[in-house]
Amino acid sequence: MKINEMSIDLETYSEVDLSKSGVYKYAESNTFEILLFAVSINNEPVAVYDIASGDILPDEIIDALVNNDVIKWAFNATFERICLSYWLQKHYPNNFKSYKNGDECINYLSPVSWRCTMIWSAYMGLPLSLESVGAVLKLDEQKLKEGKDLIRYFCVPCKPTKTNNHRRRNLPIHSPYKWGLFKMYNKRDVEVEMKIKEKLRNYPVPDFLWSEYHLDQMINDRGIGLDMDFVRKAILFNDLSKAEITNELKEMTGLENPNSVLQMKDWLKDKGIETESLDKKAVKNLIDVVPDNIADVLILRQKLAKSSVRKYQAMENAVCKDMRARGMFQFYGGNRTGRWAGRLIQLQNLPQNHIYDLEYARCMVQDSDYEDFKVLYDDIPDTLSQLIRTAFVPKESYKFIVSDFSAIEARVIAHIANETWREDVFASGGDIYCASASKMFNVPVEKHGINGHLRQKGKIAELALGYGGSVGALKAMGALDMGLSENELQPLVDAWRSSNLNIVKLWWDVDLAIKATIKTRKSTETHGIKFIYKSAMLFIELPSGRKLCYVKPRIGENMFGGESVTYEGIGTGKKWERIESYGPKFVENIVQAISRDILASSMHSLSDYSICGHVHDELIIECKKEIPIDTICNTMSKSPSWMPDIKLNADGYETVFYRKD
Repeated sequence: MKINEMSIDLETYSEVDLSKSGVYKYAESNTFEILLFAVSINNEPVAVYDIASGDILPDEIIDALVNNDVIKWAFNATFERICLSYWLQKHYPNNFKSYKNGDECINYLSPVSWRCTMIWSAYMGLPLSLESVGAVLKLDEQKLKEGKDLIRYFCVPCKPTKTNNHRRRNLPIHSPYKWGLFKMYNKRDVEVEMKIKEKLRNYPVPDFLWSEYHLDQMINDRGIGLDMDFVRKAILFNDLSKAEITNELKEMTGLENPNSVLQMKDWLKDKGIETESLDKKAVKNLIDVVPDNIADVLILRQKLAKSSVRKYQAMENAVCKDMRARGMFQFYGGNRTGRWAGRLIQLQNLPQNHIYDLEYARCMVQDSDYEDFKVLYDDIPDTLSQLIRTAFVPKESYKFIVSDFSAIEARVIAHIANETWREDVFASGGDIYCASASKMFNVPVEKHGINGHLRQKGKIAELALGYGGSVGALKAMGALDMGLSENELQPLVDAWRSSNLNIVKLWWDVDLAIKATIKTRKSTETHGIKFIYKSAMLFIELPSGRKLCYVKPRIGENMFGGESVTYEGIGTGKKWERIESYGPKFVENIVQAISRDILASSMHSLSDYSICGHVHDELIIECKKEIPIDTICNTMSKSPSWMPDIKLNADGYETVFYRKD
């Protein structure tokens, strides 16, 4: 029988903690094994191969795994592809074929023949777990709930006890009954995946999105280099600093554990100070009002509680044998917009660096010069957190080119709203914060020049008000902390909106179009964006051709008695629930989604270069030192074919370690 496609699910064992280290480090471990291999060939009934008990995969399946003409399906297909890459190299080295000889992707099967039902689910606005997707789609066959216990029993090391004869691992012979259930569980996962495909067959993922997925997989396969000598020394510096701060706090407070929230609250209460929280904001507010001796204690406790240095430990957990971290980017992790999400080390939320002598501070850590480091940098945890980015390094004789879009969301919303004065600012290379302040207050505003004090108001308005935000959004953005008074906030909102009438019009044109589409079930269009209702789904078609999906949209009533749109999705509590939205919020989704598509377009244009990371609107490229930076920035600045008139600009810098320029 010719194999055209396969649906696959693996059950595996490794001593490496998958949740902390990711699949790349998990599968390269010497302890890694495939236990069960469940497969449906050409959508036929599922067969389970009990590899742990001696079953051998047929030659035609081995051949199909390395054949890029055979489509392989899995839920979270990255896991199956990477696990099979290492397994094939170990057991079938003559069959294994890499797709990037000489590149850091050399150990992996090509992703081009792999399809992922998790990505398909995310494209449809559904959850990212197999169990949750099955529940939302109300499939007849659901993922077996016993699976978590069975995985805990067979797939990870067990604690040696007298009862289990001090063994460190459970094998099939230790519980034939549970092993039988585990095989059923393995089979059921493939059956559920196939049911998802059947349920979603009328809403196929477009080919260009699979192409983006394959590029994403290549970037994850390539990974990004880590200076692990620096990482380990940074962890040592942090441990030394924390020990010193803890001892100092013990002397100042008499507490056994000054890092304990409960003990510190009791200590403050004894001093006549009560607080509900000791989070960063609460402690900052307390420091401003308490006596100096208590403020000194709180300042030290803030240093002790600083958690960003845990990123160094995440690097230790995730780094592969070749000193590269892989699997840090989740394709379609933001399923409302399709943006990437961070995983493992979380490149997307690293602390920024502001110290002027970043390279010198890094060298001091590299040289293990703790005493001098302590003299020069009073706040050691903060300095170490600012150095986190510098742990990412290119390979020898290479450099990083870091290039990012300038004000990408502001450019996108100006373009689709046809707010021409803003587009003129971007076309001339002007400062949008100055221009916005000038428009709002009807005076010239120059950075560090005439009316320069107004630029900050322009900036806070730009950051907070583009998607329907009002006074609350300004406060959340820190307007009061920046020195603005309560009385200034509403006039600031009014001034920004009156200066951006076309953007305000865009909000409500989108609101009207979506409501009309839901009510009439007929397609509408505004500002080049299409709104389509099909089979209880609202689709927003973007200029790129990609669609955003909203499940079971309805017209409801908001808290003010007016009409609102609701749909089903993952809410703030990470539960599947009904979510309320309105025009400006949909515009935010649209703008962020288009910005994401522009980034994806640039990634394709630069795919011949070694992209090893990306953060929101930024690309990190590892390249030979002779590659000119203008090549990268000019390519990113080119408008995509589906939005040829948008004014884009990308700027960048070269560096021998990652940092914020």
